[in-house]
Amino acid sequence: MTTVAADLAPTGVLRASINLGNPVLAQGTPDAPAGITVDIARELARRLDLPLELVCFDAARKSFEALTTGQADLCFLAIEPARAAEVAFTAPYVVIEGVYAVPRESGLSTVADIDAPGVRIGVKQGSAYDLYLTRTVRHATIVRGSDGVDVFRAEGLDVAAGIRQPITRYVAENPDLRLIDERFMQIQQAVGTTKDKRDETVAYLRDLVDELKADGFVAASLTAAGQSLALVAP
Repeated sequence: MTTVAADLAPTGVLRASINLGNPVLAQGTPDAPAGITVDIARELARRLDLPLELVCFDAARKSFEALTTGQADLCFLAIEPARAAEVAFTAPYVVIEGVYAVPRESGLSTVADIDAPGVRIGVKQGSAYDLYLTRTVRHATIVRGSDGVDVFRAEGLDVAAGIRQPITRYVAENPDLRLIDERFMQIQQAVGTTKDKRDETVAYLRDLVDELKADGFVAASLTAAGQSLALVAP
């Protein structure tokens, strides 16, 4: 255990990057963050007997950069090939969905309709769905901004891409839009650290995530944050 702690947190403090830009994973403010990622970070620090520093960001790409530039020891990100080259991931603890919103009068009605010439999709730059769509879209155009919905509105785009929960809420608050209920991707959220960590350290993180899913920790944390138990990864 001492070896794992020293390897994972060489400064003597476990620094965990928290993405407040994903309301399923984290809520609150940089001064008082909460949610499943914060709970897992605190549990890991407790088990390793390490002080914890939560380093908060408003976007996944910033959280990723914090890990890869040495500002953080631990991250909570979606598993994506573009990240896996630099991050050692556990199995997912939560699975969320990417969905589209379109103007109510739009002729687009299915996921298959979206990937067509002339269709412009607004995404949050560096998000899991940005990386996925960059990898898979063949005909539509991806337009990146600080937020998918914001760039969709600002540039009058055809489609807004995002995470199901906040996109569904936004559509409910904006009657000029409608949701394409079919998901375009599953987003597997996992714990990660840098690839230079010892095999023992990565195995410890993987075992921990498996245990926290099996013993109800993940479910209890999601419930406390007002999130659906259906999000718990199998």
